[in-house]
Amino acid sequence: MSTITEFVDVHAPVSAAYNQWTQFESFPRFMDGVEEVRQVDDTHTHWKIAMGGVTREFDATITEQHPDERVAWASDSGPKHAGVITFHRLDDKTTRVTAQMDLDPDGFAEAAADKLGILDRRVKEDMQRFKTFIEHRDGRETGAWRGDVAPPPQH
Repeated sequence: MSTITEFVDVHAPVSAAYNQWTQFESFPRFMDGVEEVRQVDDTHTHWKIAMGGVTREFDATITEQHPDERVAWASDSGPKHAGVITFHRLDDKTTRVTAQMDLDPDGFAEAAADKLGILDRRVKEDMQRFKTFIEHRDGRETGAWRGDVAPPPQH
């Protein structure tokens, strides 16, 4: 399993950066290889991704979500991965968005991409495209979901 951590500072208030990130169906507009994300309900999404000529579909569950702070998820099927996106107010108009992901590549193409650092670069570039996406909208989000999802109980 690999861990990837990347961050980007965006010129947008923390609420706008967070609100935009909760618009999962907009991810194909700034995430390379993400062909479609469908929001099934408040805590479930269905993804269609492509990498190295291989297309995969999987389901993921939002395991924790707190407005203006964090969104965490874990895959339910397909390639194993989990992660958290956090939002840190730097000032009234600037937010640091940090992605931390644990990935367990599934198949030869994904394993090779991981070993060659391609997945790290992809996440870094996706974060930069998110920055461009929201900043070109003058820091305004395309929508928002302000619900709260409590973390699963610890046993």
